[in-house]
Amino acid sequence: MRHAAILIPIGLLVTACAQTAPPEAQPPRVGAGSCDASGLDDLVGQTGTSDLAADAMERSGATRMRWIQPGMAVTMDYRTDRLNINLDDRNVVTGFKCG
Repeated sequence: MRHAAILIPIGLLVTACAQTAPPEAQPPRVGAGSCDASGLDDLVGQTGTSDLAADAMERSGATRMRWIQPGMAVTMDYRTDRLNINLDDRNVVTGFKCG
């Protein structure tokens, strides 16, 4: 019994220190809502408005969008269905990128 009282806590400590496998990364979502920003160059230089965003989303096939202004913190998660609209400090579109 004395050995069990010593071995059980040691076994628990060893088990607690064991490394676990990292979670598998989720693959990017593809299919409906996939974004393609390659045909939006004609919108660069225009003021960022809700109408411009709706037009860009429809043309790119994106189902989500976000405005990105200079110095703005954004998440780094990649979404194939999201259109990023980059703006300058005057709210003028400087570019488009999916993700």
